[in-house]
Amino acid sequence: MRYLTTDDLRALAIGAAFLGAGGGGDPYIGTLMARQALTEHGPVAVFDPSEIPDDALCVMSAVMGAPTVLVEKLPEGREQLRALHTLEGHLGHAITHVMCAEVGGLNSTLPIVAAARSNLPLVDCDAMGRAFPELQMSTPTLDGIGAAPMVLADDKGNTVTLDAVDNHWAERIARSVTVDMGASAFIALFAQSGSQVKQSMIPGTLRLAQRIGDAVIDARLRKDDAVAAAIAASGGFRLFSGRIDDVERRTEAGFARGAVSIVGIGDDSGRSLDVRFQNENLIAQLDDGRVLATVPDLVVLLETETGQPVTTEELRYGYRVTAVGVPCDRRWRTPAGIELVGPRYFGLDRDYVPVESLMEGDAP
Repeated sequence: MRYLTTDDLRALAIGAAFLGAGGGGDPYIGTLMARQALTEHGPVAVFDPSEIPDDALCVMSAVMGAPTVLVEKLPEGREQLRALHTLEGHLGHAITHVMCAEVGGLNSTLPIVAAARSNLPLVDCDAMGRAFPELQMSTPTLDGIGAAPMVLADDKGNTVTLDAVDNHWAERIARSVTVDMGASAFIALFAQSGSQVKQSMIPGTLRLAQRIGDAVIDARLRKDDAVAAAIAASGGFRLFSGRIDDVERRTEAGFARGAVSIVGIGDDSGRSLDVRFQNENLIAQLDDGRVLATVPDLVVLLETETGQPVTTEELRYGYRVTAVGVPCDRRWRTPAGIELVGPRYFGLDRDYVPVESLMEGDAP
């Protein structure tokens, strides 16, 4: 067990934005909320999954919706606790631990807020090892664990308790409710016992995010290459460096969808890279058709000078960025994982090839 304090938030936010692969929401907003919550309520205890009792009741706290909307539609502040308390009442048992649904972006820092305000410990794990756009895209789904019953809460005081026959239906119905709530809603979901958490969740992802953030911060202080530091800390690969030439982005059915075109600089001069996204970056493809990385591996865009991750809602013409590919958790590389979050699920007409194989030129 360790304690998470305000001193940890800067590095955690950088690493969470990195692991968000362009999505997960702007961590800046969540960092401000977490700083206020920790200042008011004190440090949050963080437990490794192996440290929690098997009969614990652990619940994910997250926000659902389009990242572009979340930048402008700031939280009212009490939505998280309303969602957690409503789900607790529905379950008829006290929640003992809070968890992250995804380690990316805003959804890494908001559970800290929920834990601090409810005086509950946080479990160092998440259900994706990155960020994905749909709630059924989680490792508990691979183990047959239901997202529902789940609760959605908005800034107006509305709550909706949802049950569903499976996690795909939970996503579909919850997405519709979220659109009606203004394209963003706070959710409490995937209630699990401690023993289920140990089996189904990805451990140590908050610590990983902090390690990546620390590496970037240390490199900046030493005036070293912050992008190289992030790559080394994450086990990733440099894909491409250039300047953003065009951004096409729209909010559609509760998602931020679009593409960004990057014109090469330096070693990549004379080439261009296209990155498509649905909240998160999905594929990095050169203008000659060669694919450098696809989901479920992470495609991350970093500011070339600072190593700061650039989320999909922040993409702007003229930004100088470096694209990085990072291997995903091993569970996403199983047949069931690829079926759930692979390229073809997102309408990409290609099979999944691990980013390390693509870098070695082993792709068919």
